[in-house]
Amino acid sequence: MTATLAAPPPTARRRPRRGGASVWLFALPALLAYAAFLVYPALQSVELSLTDWNGISPTRHFVGLQNYVDMFQDDTALLALRNNAVWTIVTITVPVVLGLLLAVLLSGATRLKPLLRTVFYMPAVLPLVAIATIWGWLYEPNEGAINVALRDVGLGFLAQSWLGQSSTALLAVMIPAIWVRTGFPMVLYLAALQGIPAELYESARTEGATRWQQFWYITMPSLRPAHYIVIALSLIDSFKVFDLVYAMTYGGPGNTTQVLGTLMYFNVFRFYHAGYGTAIAVVITLIAIACGIPYVLSQTRAERR
Repeated sequence: MTATLAAPPPTARRRPRRGGASVWLFALPALLAYAAFLVYPALQSVELSLTDWNGISPTRHFVGLQNYVDMFQDDTALLALRNNAVWTIVTITVPVVLGLLLAVLLSGATRLKPLLRTVFYMPAVLPLVAIATIWGWLYEPNEGAINVALRDVGLGFLAQSWLGQSSTALLAVMIPAIWVRTGFPMVLYLAALQGIPAELYESARTEGATRWQQFWYITMPSLRPAHYIVIALSLIDSFKVFDLVYAMTYGGPGNTTQVLGTLMYFNVFRFYHAGYGTAIAVVITLIAIACGIPYVLSQTRAERR
């Protein structure tokens, strides 16, 4: 006779229950702080955006969605939104491509790798106001290093007031932004490259794959999670741009380099149109949230796998 094992009782096969009141109890302090310092101010900002408050008067009048209607009829606001779109495309595409290229080049074994990583990432840790000051000196029309270098090599006809004319001001501000933003994707891509098994490349080389084929069919698909992180965070950060534009051009010349962040600041603290400025802030927040949704969804799917 063969002995048979009795099946465990149903209660023994049940998985331990996750969550419950204890989890919410532990999370309560964080949730209260989140509600007090984020949710409540956000709701209050939405309320202010529906008024004509000037930021000083103790009284304010409800105007509904008029501030939002005025925003999309305001030529300056539309120009700022367009500048934000151009800024987003340029300061995401160029740093991501450069960061990926640098990560691939620095992923190989070399004695200078730690030093080069530090050099390329260093701009990302500098204060933006300091970066604006440095590049402002470089762009100085008379004694700036850029114009001086152009004159020294016989290209003096290209020397110009880079920040003082509408045709070059926005591009001149985007260049230091690219310089600052390249280090962040480089570091993320370097970390992701270290997680790709070396056996994949060895097998590909055995099959006769070229370096480009290895990069396109092995490296790029393996970096897909890193692409989500880099692009999503860069998108969110690009619509929060303020420091560089404000410190370098003050939104000028005219409104050539105006972005939503500087336009919001001027309306609230300079023109005393706090209701209108807060409406711009709400639009910036909604755009940032919309840009962050794909990243959150991708992370949620990854956790479920």
